[in-house]
Amino acid sequence: MHALLTISGWLLLLQGLGGLVNALFGWWRWAHDLLVVNLPILDGYEVFAAIVIGVLGFVLLAAADVTRKTEGSG
Repeated sequence: MHALLTISGWLLLLQGLGGLVNALFGWWRWAHDLLVVNLPILDGYEVFAAIVIGVLGFVLLAAADVTRKTEGSG
């Protein structure tokens, strides 16, 4: 469970940061199709979606840390 939460957390964190940088500065045009925030349903809300995705990544990483600590002590 720890590995799944860690991988998912890092993936969401990178998607959030990449989407935020791309939406604000447009530096990574080559990665436009790889970012989740560029879905057609999120047109106009890319910055907000990137922030939410990044925060969810932090939450999953924190949950992975908690599961690692509880699995180690139990």
